[in-house]
Amino acid sequence: MRLLLLRHGQTPANVAGLLDTGAPGPVLTDLGERQARAVPPALRDRRIGALAVSSLVRTALTAAPLAADRGIDPLVLPGLREIEAGDLEKSADHADHDVYLETVFGWSRGDRDRRMPGGPDGHAFLARFDDAVARLAGRGLDVVVAVSHGAAIRSWASARVRGLDVDEVEHTPLANTGLIEVDGDPDAGWRLVDWTREPVGGAHLEPVVAHDPTGEPVED
Repeated sequence: MRLLLLRHGQTPANVAGLLDTGAPGPVLTDLGERQARAVPPALRDRRIGALAVSSLVRTALTAAPLAADRGIDPLVLPGLREIEAGDLEKSADHADHDVYLETVFGWSRGDRDRRMPGGPDGHAFLARFDDAVARLAGRGLDVVVAVSHGAAIRSWASARVRGLDVDEVEHTPLANTGLIEVDGDPDAGWRLVDWTREPVGGAHLEPVVAHDPTGEPVED
């Protein structure tokens, strides 16, 4: 299966630099809506068999233009949701952002017992994201788009996908509507096909200024 892991469009929390991981979560900004509308033409040459979203509203809003364009009803998979920030929720403090990202990339390096302060450990996150991906693979389709979240995509991909280096992913932002494309299945594993760090609709959809804690790199 070819799995396209698409990050949601920009939200007010991204602009404000807030760790906003709770449900139902924020809607999209005007730029986020433009990013979402740019997805269908950017994926025009893809024969998409299914479209999945997380349980947070920003993924449904991002997927809506693609769903309308292809006539596909998105499948809601809660396992695709963002990694819960726990005690760090709604923080705009860069030190807290670093703790959050260092924790999720610690999971990618194998430290699965490490726990987000007041939140999940790596076993819990990877189990639920793996389950969501397995449900998509079980549909027997060639190409599937899953609209998810910055830290969740980066952490899962760097833990599970051959060809991705954890250090590189940790220090490279994934823009809103950036895309990590992988090929494989849950049994044989996953290999990297492509990594589009900027919005799939083009670099002109990048914000001029973005604080964006779950898409930004960890500070050295």
